[in-house]
Amino acid sequence: MPWVDSEICTGCGDCIAECPSGAILLENDKAFINMEDCIRCASCHELCPEEAVRHDGEKVSADVQANVKRTKECMAACVSHFGDVEEGTKCLNRWIKHYERIIKISEKTIKNLESLKKT
Repeated sequence: MPWVDSEICTGCGDCIAECPSGAILLENDKAFINMEDCIRCASCHELCPEEAVRHDGEKVSADVQANVKRTKECMAACVSHFGDVEEGTKCLNRWIKHYERIIKISEKTIKNLESLKKT
């Protein structure tokens, strides 16, 4: 999914004018993509003269780090609230199950989407 690097965006509006779904808006003089409206057509990637519209693959490492940080915070909170180190381990196991569920949903979604190619 695309995202806009606000450090690079000049607010020229080229992407806004050309977005077929109207998903790109101007917010504080910078482009912003409303992901609920984005149809993933990739037009914005080609249009931006500053290359401020970026691919989400660039954020994988940062997203993983954020997930680990959040998990560690929750583990510490569980230990603090329940007064038992074992609660931190239980919390970790719940977070692992959460991400395993996301993997399962993603895999099944991809399988169903792949079947669309055959129709």
